[in-house]
Amino acid sequence: SDECDKRRDRRKESFMKQAIATVKKTKEIQEKYKVFTKKSFGQNFIIEPGVVEKIANAAIQSRDELVFEIGPGIGALTQFLCEKSNQVVAFEIDERLPVVLENEIGFDHLQIVLEDILKVDIDEKIREFRKPGQKVVFASNLPYYITTPILFKLFEANEEIERITVMMQKEVGERFLAHENDKEYNALSVITQYRCDVKKVMDVSRRVFWPSPNVDSMVIQFSFHHKYHLEDENYFFDLVKACFTQRRKTIYNNFQNFVKDKALAKELLEKVNIDPSTRAQQCTLEDFIRLYEVTYESTGKGKN
Repeated sequence: SDECDKRRDRRKESFMKQAIATVKKTKEIQEKYKVFTKKSFGQNFIIEPGVVEKIANAAIQSRDELVFEIGPGIGALTQFLCEKSNQVVAFEIDERLPVVLENEIGFDHLQIVLEDILKVDIDEKIREFRKPGQKVVFASNLPYYITTPILFKLFEANEEIERITVMMQKEVGERFLAHENDKEYNALSVITQYRCDVKKVMDVSRRVFWPSPNVDSMVIQFSFHHKYHLEDENYFFDLVKACFTQRRKTIYNNFQNFVKDKALAKELLEKVNIDPSTRAQQCTLEDFIRLYEVTYESTGKGKN
């Protein structure tokens, strides 16, 4: 067993020496393929192998999991995902990069899909690549400017996803993690926690990127749970968003615009023990679920 461990350590050492996530290797690849970072794609390459290794370790729990990566770039994280899983599918929008990934990563079980993830039918892609009984996970160092739309696209997928592990701007990560009474708590926090258990994997300094962005990052993991089964989830999401419309206003003020009836709004809030003078920020996910239930029932489905 000691011999086995030594062999594994030697293999890991040589793997780390070849890591793409270093300044030297990143510069070398950029020169060789003329793939300099593009602002329009929000590209920042990671230059610290320990960071991408930690993301891969958090993202993947078994070699058999189907791993989708969004925006592999030149492959800093992809390399470690391929090391830990037997099937990795990477969505890339930049047509300069597939050739880099194919040449530099050299794993046969990496498939590259040259498509914009925001235009892809996620359910269709999962069905296309998943083997029977296989768990599906997503991992990504997301471009900051499209973090939220991508995550919501994944949250709305019908095919089952086990977990999503993503690096994002620290400030956005804090919103996902926020609970009632936190200043970052908003509709996004409530809707996310309705679907997932959310945890922080680690903080990441801006210094581990090339070029270095102006903000620090955070790696967050979303694990899907199935605790709640509301009849009309879209109506629930609309109600939550409406309650947060104007953060400084009371929940009653925002909610009455949603139900279009002042007296009814007051009555429904009181029915579920929410003081009309509180703000949405002070309400728990369970409060919103109870409010949805009585509103949905009393308005005979929806606000129309």
